[in-house]
Formats: sequence, C-alpha cells, structure tokens
Amino acid sequence: RDGGMMQMFLDEANNERMHLLTFVRMKDPNYLFRLAVIGGQFGFGSAFLVAYLISPKFCHRFVGFVEEEAVSTYTKIIKAIENADEGTELGAWRTEQAPRIAKSYWHLGEKGTVLDLMYAVRADEAEHRDVNHLCSSMEDGMQNPVSNTEKELNTMLLKYVRDIMDRSDGDVQAKAN
Repeated sequence: RDGGMMQMFLDEANNERMHLLTFVRMKDPNYLFRLAVIGGQFGFGSAFLVAYLISPKFCHRFVGFVEEEAVSTYTKIIKAIENADEGTELGAWRTEQAPRIAKSYWHLGEKGTVLDLMYAVRADEAEHRDVNHLCSSMEDGMQNPVSNTEKELNTMLLKYVRDIMDRSDGDVQAKAN
C-alpha cells in the first residue's frame, strides 16, 4: 500500500542498529556515555519527528547530506587504518578480528577484520545517502524505485515452492529405498 517505502525504511533502520550494536561491542562504552547517547537520540528524534511532519522531503535531503559526511568520515578512517604504523591501535585494525555480530551480519567470513567492517559500513552509508537523496525528490504516491515488492514476493514464493518440492522428492526417495 505504501509503494514499498516502509519496508525500505525499516531495513535502513535495522542496518543502522547493526552499526550501533557492532561499535558498542567493539568498545563497550561506560553507562554515562550510553545515557548521553540515549538522551541525544531522544532529543534529536523528537525534533526530527516534528520536522518530518512539516517537510519529509527536507528531512530526507538532510539525512542524505549527513550520510554523505558519514561516507567521507569512513573513507578517512579506512585511509588512516591502511596507513597506520604497525604496533598502533589503528594499525592493529588491519588484522584484528571484527566482532562476531559484524562477521555474521555483513558476511565477513571467519577472518573478517575491523578494516573489512569499515569498508562494509562505508558501503551501507553510501546506500543510505543515495536512498535518502532519492526519497527527497520523490512525489507523493510514487512507487519505491529501489524496491520491487511484487518481484520480491514472487521470488520468495518460488523459493518456498522449490523447498517444498525438494522435501517431497526426498520423502519419495526415502520411501523407495
């Protein structure tokens, strides 16, 4: 009904949540820092809600620009890690294992490093940038151009049917033996 927009926004929010959980896992900040983050989220979230009610297009453009800064920041972090001297904390991130939650979410493999994680997060931020700039230029009632919900549903149903057929074939073969 919403042209596929809500699912896209939920996916983006979940992805940002994974960024937060990963970095919290890496550095385990103290409770005062966590409280400050929650307070900042509450304050900014309230102001952003009011702004979104007034002008969703402005808010998407704003987030697009924030994500552009995030891409720039992660690019600088990646360069700093790659150019860091051996024996420094940043240099260690070239080989230090990424947290398990990051390896699982971004499919970094068993040997996924913090540097690999930074590349993955930068790619996420670039996607968020593009999605928000796109949303800021969409007219009311437009379909989500980055999501084809009918195609996704058909793909999911086809996979479901194939899984059932594979199970049925396995049952028939087991009975024949």
